Amino acid sequence: MGRQRGTFLENYAQDMAIIRTRLQWAMLFIFLLLLFSCPLFLSDRALTVMTMIGIAVISVHGLNILTGYCGQISIGHAGFMAVGGYTSAILSAKLGWPFWATLPCGALGAGVAGLIFGLPSLKIKGFYLIMATIAAHFIIVWLILQLYGLTGGGDGLAVSRPEIAGFTVKSKGSYFCLVMAFACLATYTAQNIVRTRAGRAFVAIRDNDLAAEVMGINLWSYKLQAFFIGCVYAGVAGVLLVHYYAFASVDLFPFMDSVWYLGMLIVGGMGSTLGALFGAIALKLLDELVTVVGPGLSAIVAPQAAASMGLIAHGLVIIIFLIFEPRGLAHRWELVGAYFRLWPFSHEERE
Repeated sequence: MGRQRGTFLENYAQDMAIIRTRLQWAMLFIFLLLLFSCPLFLSDRALTVMTMIGIAVISVHGLNILTGYCGQISIGHAGFMAVGGYTSAILSAKLGWPFWATLPCGALGAGVAGLIFGLPSLKIKGFYLIMATIAAHFIIVWLILQLYGLTGGGDGLAVSRPEIAGFTVKSKGSYFCLVMAFACLATYTAQNIVRTRAGRAFVAIRDNDLAAEVMGINLWSYKLQAFFIGCVYAGVAGVLLVHYYAFASVDLFPFMDSVWYLGMLIVGGMGSTLGALFGAIALKLLDELVTVVGPGLSAIVAPQAAASMGLIAHGLVIIIFLIFEPRGLAHRWELVGAYFRLWPFSHEERE
């Protein structure tokens, strides 16, 4: 009697599950164990890099829901991060609120800002929406600089470190664990959001908004929902970034970060939760590689070229992916996974 091989799904619940097999559960457990044990054997520099990767992952997940799934292209994402970060900083510095109270307020503040600046998406799209989101970034930065008494203007605003059950998160390792916990939660939530009714509506609007409207999808409602959700993610990332440095400044949210977040989606794969994860990791590691290699190149090439190596490397990588792998690293990962997957092709018939 031959034994059944492969993974056989018996109901829709198993088919829709994110983690399907015991092996996948075991791999997830090992991954999380290794991830949260990193402070035990990694240097402070490595922990800093991974913390920045975690914050970028949270932000890019929000942009992926907005742009990758709903098709509303935004190049003002760093501005919405600034709204979340400054909301938390003001509540913390001016009113003395704890981190766990300022975090949801910062996320909600960024979401409301996303609703306001998402209103033009009801009438415009494409290039015009891109220009509107760029304008949103500079309007937000201008308001922060003008409201000196509230935000500190160009001088910035000092904030306190997060506290958990009376324990102040000061060390690199403890803050790394905090950020990674939020990154894991953000990834799980994003994966589930795109599987809901709203997620399916986002995809329909992205593919053809006219056809989606004819099918009864409320474009006004779902576009604003996409802006709200995407900017909530940006707000959480902004709060974590501000409290990591214990200081809020517009210099933490440059316009080019919005461009690179979009580049992370291109490299990782738009419309894929895994793509947002891969893209953020890939470009942040590229940043670190350029930081290490750049000074050595100054002896070979002109110092100006070496100083611009980060911009050159980012631009070159994005162009290469647009030409040779437009569906990103997530698609390549799926192809590799399909190659090694047993189900449903490998099956030994019973004798």
